[in-house]
Amino acid sequence: MSRVQLALNVADLDEAIAFYSMLFKSEPAKVRPGYANFVVVDPPLKLVLMEDPLARGAGAERALNHLGIEVDGSDDVARAITRLDEEGIEMAVESHTTCCFAVQDKVWVNDPDGAPWEIYTVLADAPAETGVAGDRQCCLPEAVALDALGVSAGSTSPASCC
Repeated sequence: MSRVQLALNVADLDEAIAFYSMLFKSEPAKVRPGYANFVVVDPPLKLVLMEDPLARGAGAERALNHLGIEVDGSDDVARAITRLDEEGIEMAVESHTTCCFAVQDKVWVNDPDGAPWEIYTVLADAPAETGVAGDRQCCLPEAVALDALGVSAGSTSPASCC
């Protein structure tokens, strides 16, 4: 089953967990320092919260970290890569990257206004966060821009962010 992912920057992780637990009547599937994710059944949603008081503004300002589509496996990611390539869409491919406390295969694209989207599958849980620069920071908004990933279109990168 595929589901849409919404990754939000939050100023206070504990406060955000309490709010989203109530809103979706669901407890987080994973909580780590500065990070939490929910696997919401109804509506089908992967909600990711990333604590970063400096990135988050007031209201909707700088709330979005990135968007994603979680798929069942690496074959689904490969099919997405083929389809996006056939459409001529610039992308960044990551294989077996450790990010957001998980090992993942994924492909990143930006929408016409620069909003980052990932199509990804989780291969395994990871006990530690590495982050794009080995700094334990997961998915800062500037880290998910294609040029900030440090990879050119169509190439692969062994380490980046969720």
